[in-house]
Formats: sequence, C-alpha cells, structure tokens
Amino acid sequence: MRIMLITDAWHPQMNGVVRTLDRTVEGLRARGHVVEVIAPSDGYRTMPLPTYPDIKLALFARRDVARRMIAFGPEAVHVATEGPLGQAARGHCLRWAMPFTTSYHTKFPEYIEARLPWLPSQFVLRLTYDFVRNFHNAGGRTMVTTRSMAEFLEARSFANLGVWARGVETDLFRPELRRAGTDEDVYKDLPRPIFVNVGRVAVEKNIEAFLDLDLPGSKVVVGDGPQMAELQKRYPDITFTGAKFGEDLARHFADADVFVFPSRTDTFGLVIIEALATGTPVAAYPVSGPVDIIPREGPGSGAGVLNEDLRTACISALECDRADARRHALRYSWDAATDIFESYLTPEYLPTARKRWRRMRRMGRLAASPLHSLKRGSRRLWRMARGRSVPR
Repeated sequence: MRIMLITDAWHPQMNGVVRTLDRTVEGLRARGHVVEVIAPSDGYRTMPLPTYPDIKLALFARRDVARRMIAFGPEAVHVATEGPLGQAARGHCLRWAMPFTTSYHTKFPEYIEARLPWLPSQFVLRLTYDFVRNFHNAGGRTMVTTRSMAEFLEARSFANLGVWARGVETDLFRPELRRAGTDEDVYKDLPRPIFVNVGRVAVEKNIEAFLDLDLPGSKVVVGDGPQMAELQKRYPDITFTGAKFGEDLARHFADADVFVFPSRTDTFGLVIIEALATGTPVAAYPVSGPVDIIPREGPGSGAGVLNEDLRTACISALECDRADARRHALRYSWDAATDIFESYLTPEYLPTARKRWRRMRRMGRLAASPLHSLKRGSRRLWRMARGRSVPR
C-alpha cells in the first residue's frame, strides 16, 4: 500500500510524537508498504512557533503539499498533526473527496492555555477545542493514545475514535544498563536516591511540581526545551543534564531509582514505558496516560505509584520491584502498535485512487503546458481590453 504521512512534528525535533511516528513509518516500511512523509524539514520556509522556537512551522507549503500528494498518488493518507502542513493536507483531502485518518497526540487546548495565562481559561479552551474537534471529525478515524483519552474526547463531541497504543524499544531500554552504586553510575556524584524526570523542558510539562517536592537524595531533569534557562535559574540546586540520546539516555533511565512524571496534559507519556523498560518504577498523578499505563492491580501492579500527592507517590515508588516494572513494559511492542495503526487506515479502493491521481496529473501537465499558458494569457488580455472599452 502507498501511504502518505503528513506531520508538523518530525526530525530534528526530539519528542514522543516524533519517536512514535518514526517507529511507525519504520514498521510500515518493514512490512512492504511504501511510505512518503511530508514534514517541515523538507526544505520549506519555516518560522518558529511563538513561545516555542524549537518547533518550526511551514506556513506557505499548501501548493507544494498538493503537488507532492498528486505526484505520490497515495492509497491511504494519515494527517498526524493539526499544524499548517496538517491543515493543508486535510483541506486537499476534503476537496478531492480523499479518505484520510488523523491522530490526537497531545492535549493541544491545554498546551495553549498554559502558554497564554493572561487570557480567560474557559475562552481559550472553548475556542481551541472547537478548532481541534472540527479538524479531526472531518477524517475517517481519529487515533488516540488511550481508552481514558478516548472517553475524554468523546465527552467533547469528538467522533470515530480508535485507541492506538505506543511501543518501547526493549532492546535499547533494558535493565542490564543499570550501574547504580558503581564507578560507571551516571549519577555517581549525586546523593541517592535519584528521582529523575526525562522529557521536554516546557511549561505544559508541569516540571515545577516535581522540582518543588521535598524529597530525599537528588532530583535530576534530563532534557531540553524553552523553559530550561528559567528553571535552571530558579532551581540552582537541581541537576539539569540537557538532552540525552540513544544508550546514554537509556542509562539515565536505568540508573535512576524513580522516574517522576508530573505532567497533567500528556495523552500517553512514552517516557513512562521507556523508564519501566529499564526497570525504573514511575511516580505520577492519576491522570490520562499514567492511569492507562500503570496498573492499579493484577500483573505489573508494582510498576509504579499514582497519587494526587506526588511526593507520596515518589516515596512509595522506592519500594516497587524493578522486575515488575520491566515485566509490565514488555507488554508494549512497536510491532503491536503498528498493527493497530495499519488497521485504522482508510485506504481508498485502488482503481478509484489510480484514476483520480492519473486525472490530476494530466490536469497538472495541461495547466503547465506552453499552449495552456498562452491561452490563459490571451483570455486575460481580452478581459482587460473589454473592460477598457466599457464607457464610464
């Protein structure tokens, strides 16, 4: 199948959305599908997102998105984000009566609310939820991260929701990397226990809730983002390591004693299962994402602790069995996540798709031909001449 993925979040950005889409594309290609990705890094002129310069927006790519879609001729289209590229692709699909799917990765309205604190909260949420609901409801299926997220959106009149879980690279994030208490410990110069937060350092991640906790040992923040300089200045006693990647990142998970996830706006929290995969238990609030990943009872219930009192969750998580955390993480595989994504796609009947793209390519060639340009110019001149001949 020829699959086109349009996303405003892609490399060189480093976050859970990009990792999810990257692994999904990799999995689809491994199954023999032909996947084309349209992203801001494809040579488009971009501008930084206000208040978040690391995210680049391709504002003037609508025409090129149409050209690339026609040239590729997809059988299935997935619009992953609500940004300018996603808006362009959605508009083309609606105009061409092309089926498409979308995915809801983040609580976008709550992110906007957190970044515009001077505006009335209810006004911002109502306006942004109207926008994202209209965006997603136009598609054939909206993929969301968890069952609780689906219920949350259903209550806000979102339609055609399907749960698309995430996976973890268990061969990279593994307990064997742990060197705590040795000379190879990445935290060897810090007092134990180590409480770590990994992810984007941004206001919507609610990192201050973690940094303000009265905890024994040391608190560490691994990652980078627009709030980094501000938090380093406000919390000089906290260790900020900056961004880490690959096995170095996995070791910062593995050598920690508790992974603290203070966000209330994430729809899943890929870093949660990455921490669990290394055997590090999780402390979090009982909100969408953590409540879907951390079991309250049954197998894997020792993987972490959820509590509205985050300090209590952190202290209790020190007693969790690291083996339970690892066993629970093994339930999440990228292969299973790709199965779900593939099943939710809405591919068009192949002869119909081929007929459309052939017709549109033919129209494009005609529109670009010298004869067509000459005719178009002649018609314009004739209209101008007629306009001048009309008496005033």
